[in-house]
Amino acid sequence: GGSAMAAVRDVEIDPEGTFKYILVHLQRPGGGEQRDIVRGTKAAEFHNHIFEKVNPEMERLGYECKCLGGGKIEHNSKDKKIRVFGLSTGYGKADHSVTVEILKKEYTDYEITWSDDKK
Repeated sequence: GGSAMAAVRDVEIDPEGTFKYILVHLQRPGGGEQRDIVRGTKAAEFHNHIFEKVNPEMERLGYECKCLGGGKIEHNSKDKKIRVFGLSTGYGKADHSVTVEILKKEYTDYEITWSDDKK
């Protein structure tokens, strides 16, 4: 244990609101350690803005990043609900079911759903 991978959080999303998100695959060059992470924020006007922030951070930790697609997250912290939907024009649609499984690890007491709806 004690790897850099442990220092990388599975999920970093805004605490409230509706915003763009991306699903990112991390992997050590030459195989070995790999996992998927979720990143989303209202600060990002486009999905690639999120990737452009995440990618250098992860490269510094020694990971290769690949964006697996994107969508939107609607985060209602008051009702403890998260809805995953939509897609990214540039990266395509993330596998929202994978995103939901990752979100469930962080938001254990939430109701988390997904759909292929555009809005």
